[in-house]
Amino acid sequence: MPRKLITLILMRIAVGLLLLLVVSAVIFLGVEALPGDTAEAILGRSATPDALANLRAKLGLDQPAWERYFTWLTGVLSGDLGKSLTNGADIAAAIAPRLHNSLFLAASAAVIAVPLALGLGVIAARYAGRWPDKIISAVTLSTISLPEFVAAYFVIYALTQLFPVFQPVSMVFAGMSLPDKLRAIALPVIVLVIVVLAHMMRMTRAAILSVMQSAYIETAELKGLPPVSIILRHALPNAISPIVSVISINLAYLVVGVVVVEVVFGYNAMGQFLVDHVAKRDLPVVQASALIFAVVYIGLNIFADVVSIVANPRLRHPK
Repeated sequence: MPRKLITLILMRIAVGLLLLLVVSAVIFLGVEALPGDTAEAILGRSATPDALANLRAKLGLDQPAWERYFTWLTGVLSGDLGKSLTNGADIAAAIAPRLHNSLFLAASAAVIAVPLALGLGVIAARYAGRWPDKIISAVTLSTISLPEFVAAYFVIYALTQLFPVFQPVSMVFAGMSLPDKLRAIALPVIVLVIVVLAHMMRMTRAAILSVMQSAYIETAELKGLPPVSIILRHALPNAISPIVSVISINLAYLVVGVVVVEVVFGYNAMGQFLVDHVAKRDLPVVQASALIFAVVYIGLNIFADVVSIVANPRLRHPK
């Protein structure tokens, strides 16, 4: 691998880690700025000033913010996310099953959305300006205009009332078989596919059409190659960089941005977990959850950037 390519990849990873450090500070300061008193939220409004002061000292809330931040960051780097203020439970142990549920939901939606978006994008590019392209574009643009909660309630009404196929609440538990889990998450998966499909399809179409203007595509056409073969063997591989970027962003959304969907369906995962502890003002849990979301989002963006760098033929084959 060329040295310049390796240098660019290492620089992008370093920038991503630096960004993650900055985001951790923003998360800590943002959680600190939440209104209310944690000690009062735990003990109630009837607590005496001495009891509140003692609890703040026990929880370390009487220390300066910068000192608490570095203590928290040191613990995170060592794998210790801290203890919940409301029940004293280990945060990492409490988050693990819910993070697993969020990743399972995101992966299930991605398995459907990514191939479907690529296939529809290829079809739309193949028949650009004709009726298949117009129908696909119209349907996907209609779905992208729907907010998540509107799409969720529409799907719930359609598939639990008009056609009672699924239950409106999606819950998964340890010990459930894979078919039972897939059936339980069918409705939120449908909503997530509806929400993210249009972005990936439109970028696939635009990237392929952009590459189709290249000279080597004209050469392939003059050789008499079938249009589908030209798209799949010549245009799509050279359009992969922007497509991967959009897919990575949408995959990050499937993990990070599904809070509304999880709350609507009562899905026991990270989104519902975060909302519950924001209401309780359980600051360590909120900080840990937000940091995990940030790690996933930044990590997938770093992956997209690395793929874009590696896919650049000028870097892979320098003169």
